[in-house]
Amino acid sequence: MMTHPLEDIHANEVNLPIRRKRFRFFRLLCSDRRSLVGLCLFSLFLLVAVLAPVIAPYNPLSTNFAMNLPPSYAHWFGTTATGQDIFSQFIYGTRTTLTVGMGAGLLATLIGLAFGVTAGYIGGWVDTVLNFVTNIFLVLPSLALLIVIESMVHNTTPWINGLIIGFTGWAWGARVFRAQTMSLRNREFVTAARLSGASTLRVMVAEIIPNMTSVIASNIIFACLGAILAESGLAFLGLESVNSVSWGTMLYWAQAGGALLNGAWYWIVPPGLGIALVGLSLVLMNFSIDQLTNPRLRKQGGKRREQSTARSRN
Repeated sequence: MMTHPLEDIHANEVNLPIRRKRFRFFRLLCSDRRSLVGLCLFSLFLLVAVLAPVIAPYNPLSTNFAMNLPPSYAHWFGTTATGQDIFSQFIYGTRTTLTVGMGAGLLATLIGLAFGVTAGYIGGWVDTVLNFVTNIFLVLPSLALLIVIESMVHNTTPWINGLIIGFTGWAWGARVFRAQTMSLRNREFVTAARLSGASTLRVMVAEIIPNMTSVIASNIIFACLGAILAESGLAFLGLESVNSVSWGTMLYWAQAGGALLNGAWYWIVPPGLGIALVGLSLVLMNFSIDQLTNPRLRKQGGKRREQSTARSRN
């Protein structure tokens, strides 16, 4: 049976105070070079998305320019076959793709958290029912399921696609959260809260979920990455409103406009490279979370830093 990369969680991490664990995460994020590069890269894309109206020189849907122009000072990434500025489309596409990907990733994480923690803590018939629903979504092919739903909802927008991706992509996270909750529900602090009269909901929200911070953060990263790839794939297949501006629709119009046949590489490379770099930044940031949840990796990282420091001193 396939295992999720988040399931290897070290048991002793839950005994650390919540504030100390958060501080350790940010310290690891800044001390690990790979994670720091990923954080800077992702922050750059976030800045571009927020300042899209300021950075983009033209309206991304404007067709007032000459067609199929190569990159130049006036059009940094050239123009499309319909006379649209590719650089402006890339900037606005960054906002759409990141918003949809992050929103869908957070939605999938919240749904998976609700299913997994409830099933793992309450157990019994509740666990049986919720686990049965989770297993159904696990065995269904995600891309085929998305295509079927998209074909039923005609002319969808990126935001509707984000909702569909979020509501169908939570199962893996739910499985991980359930396993982690089952390992936490018999711990001393949970038993103490239960004996003090705390309700089931309060124990789950105030005791169990805060001790799963690193797992939740890692799941958000993987869910956002999957959502960005899913939205771009659906848009490239034409299962999204072609009037929207995202990296996926840019690739769709590049394919429809014969960019490869015409040698218009500047039309394909920006959105494809953007998707790849965002995915790379998320994967690099996950190195810090791996070190937080796996003490062996943290010790190896500490030894490497000590060796590099010793070399620099010598």
